[in-house]
Amino acid sequence: MKPIPTLALSLCAAAALAPSGCGFFENAEDKAAPPISFAPYTEHYAGKPDFAYVEHRFPLATADLYKITPKNLAFLDQEQVDQIYARLSAGPIPDGPFEGDLFFPRGGSGKLRLSEIAGGGLKSLFVNVAGAKLDLIGETLWKGKVFYRDQRLLRNRIEDLSALKKLGLVEDSTANPLQKVHVGGKDQWLLFPAKLYCGQSLLDGRRESIVIDYAFTDELPGYRRMPDMMAGRDGFAIRDEIRMVYPGFYLGRAYMDRVFVVNFVLYNKDVAERAREEFLKTGQVQQDCWGGTQQRLVVMGQGGTG
Repeated sequence: MKPIPTLALSLCAAAALAPSGCGFFENAEDKAAPPISFAPYTEHYAGKPDFAYVEHRFPLATADLYKITPKNLAFLDQEQVDQIYARLSAGPIPDGPFEGDLFFPRGGSGKLRLSEIAGGGLKSLFVNVAGAKLDLIGETLWKGKVFYRDQRLLRNRIEDLSALKKLGLVEDSTANPLQKVHVGGKDQWLLFPAKLYCGQSLLDGRRESIVIDYAFTDELPGYRRMPDMMAGRDGFAIRDEIRMVYPGFYLGRAYMDRVFVVNFVLYNKDVAERAREEFLKTGQVQQDCWGGTQQRLVVMGQGGTG
């Protein structure tokens, strides 16, 4: 694998959601659930519709996709978020810096509780990194990222290391100094490397998603034992997957040891604005991953509302 090139990036891609700083801009579409169709369902598992049926009966028009924003997804419940994800395709593997954040669907707890999910299965290394400390580590994994498409590599952008340092989770090393990236006028640290590849979705196996896999983070360029190992197979065993809503905007699902943890979004304003007109016109985009036997139906026009 080639070394990571020096980045001189000046993009604040729509800026991070509230906790990260720059902030996605807000408009009227952000203040209510997107007006798109969903298949009927109940809360009980037996009342959840088959995704093939959802996609066949309630296809999302290209114009429908633009009713979805990084913010208004939080007005939906988890089943509706899942139905959207199932009607998306992977699209192209991203490249460059993306802003991002986790979100909690309507009716969710509004708090990431990795410590509860980890339970008694934590390895001895984490005995002194329990409770809210685990949650703090986890939340850093779903903020800004830099994708190195050609290398099939991802690094997470951390703007403030103070919280991690207070927990003793950042090792100083002259042999392996921390790497930086300049995004949105700010220097940010690059931590938590992950592999990028196409793989089967843990939610919807009909077609592939883009997988962000931290399992073998220790084999990747720039790896630092602490804190990077906490995302790997000896730590949380984080595995994310994403699908494209429209160019520049991806919906993601995060798993810890194959247990679903939280939804997240990734957004690059520059890519989104540059590709909008062409995507609205054709509904077509490069597909880097297998589209499955039931390929996503491209529907033009306004689509339906639910």
